[in-house]
Amino acid sequence: MTTTVAMVLIILGCALVTWLPRIFPFMLVRNVKLPNIVLRWLAYIPVCILSALVIESLINSEGKFVTLNWVNVCAFIPTLLVAIKTKSLSITVVIGVVTMAIIRNFT
Repeated sequence: MTTTVAMVLIILGCALVTWLPRIFPFMLVRNVKLPNIVLRWLAYIPVCILSALVIESLINSEGKFVTLNWVNVCAFIPTLLVAIKTKSLSITVVIGVVTMAIIRNFT
């Protein structure tokens, strides 16, 4: 496959469109002092997003029925326990990846 100028321009345009909404809000509030209530509210956003992603991976919605994805649940339990005990993101990620690898090896 050859690379054309149009393709490079499209890739650069996509990068710009992806980059702008991520960086622009930070540039807007960089010099603004936000009220404490806004800062407290913003502190919950990472937890909410992470929780939504984790719960979404644990649940299967097939048609009208909602079931648990047991492979992910079995990997989630030891990962959650390690996260609660160690409070270390790197150890938690390693345990989650290793647990999922072991489970997938046997299923």
